Amino acid sequence: MLTHQHIRFSVAPMMDWTDRHCRYFHRLLSRRARLYTEMLTTGAVIHGDRARLMAFDAFEQPVAMQLGGAEPAALATSAVLVEKFGYVEVNLNVGCPSDRVQDGAFGACLMREPARVGDCIKAMKDAVAIPVTVKCRIGVDDQDPEKALFTLAEACVESGADALFVHARKAWLKGLSPKENRDVPPLDYALVHRLKRALPDVPISINGGLTRIAEMQEQLQFVDGVMIGRAAYHDPALLLEVDPQLFGQSAPVANLFDAVDAFLPYVERELAKGERLSAMTRHLLGLFAGMPGARSFRRRLALEAVKPGAGVETLLGAVNEVRTAIARFAEAEAGNPPPTPNLPKPPDLNSPRAPPKWRSPRVAARRRARRPCSRQSAFSRGW
Repeated sequence: MLTHQHIRFSVAPMMDWTDRHCRYFHRLLSRRARLYTEMLTTGAVIHGDRARLMAFDAFEQPVAMQLGGAEPAALATSAVLVEKFGYVEVNLNVGCPSDRVQDGAFGACLMREPARVGDCIKAMKDAVAIPVTVKCRIGVDDQDPEKALFTLAEACVESGADALFVHARKAWLKGLSPKENRDVPPLDYALVHRLKRALPDVPISINGGLTRIAEMQEQLQFVDGVMIGRAAYHDPALLLEVDPQLFGQSAPVANLFDAVDAFLPYVERELAKGERLSAMTRHLLGLFAGMPGARSFRRRLALEAVKPGAGVETLLGAVNEVRTAIARFAEAEAGNPPPTPNLPKPPDLNSPRAPPKWRSPRVAARRRARRPCSRQSAFSRGW
């Protein structure tokens, strides 16, 4: 059974971002966060390379799989496979507005079809024992958000949905790109709060625009959980605060440097299997955001991790850029700035002017010819 504590904090499913390497590193930063896969369509789960698409490390748990689809039978079959792989939850995507998703008539398009969503939920609930949840928007296009969200939520709950994750924005299927749909439509947290009051027994998590722990703590006064996406990816240091601030437990590692050290054995194992270093380190580019040396860290990883044969020494070298920059900053703060490079000595303005260098008559004539002539001389020459 899915409880309120299970969804108190989660990292949203994000296409091209929350793959198994990303989730492993995030788990090093928080033991309590609920992690989600990238969305997989029912076609990919049923007909694709499941070993490659669905495999994960047991260390990632608790981890949930998000499915994309609109056919109850296909979703039920996919949910069975998700359960067999060991995921703790299956989540239905009813919020993605991308063109590819629209072409398949699922994702945010399903906000218009609450009855179909209910059928999909029921088919999955009948097929598996793990929790079945829904991630949705508050509406699409010209829908009235209050009516659209409440109607969808009621259909999901009646069909047995175990929890709702609500992105507190509309999605505009025409006129806005997926990126714009993450920022442009205004947030309506109050609507999600009203939904929670109407469904007090249903675990409800809020998503959208949350970037700081204080903001999350405020939302937890009204709903059961918070789900964050880009904030966790671009600034993973945020996850170090989750366990102490939201669960009253100590963080699994003391700092970001210890997190990298803990990540190294995993990196070495994956490299030995033939994985590229850049496939793992691309998720670390935002790790030291705002710290001295962060730019050098990102640049070094971006340029060197993609090279054939790049190994853990590349990652360690990039981290050392931050360590060195922090040490220099500390020295400067303590009043012991690092030695400056030898620069040319500035001229002494009080010393007598040195005599001009000798020039040949020909050079001197050319210099005089390039000088602008005075108004009087120009007039006298008839210019």
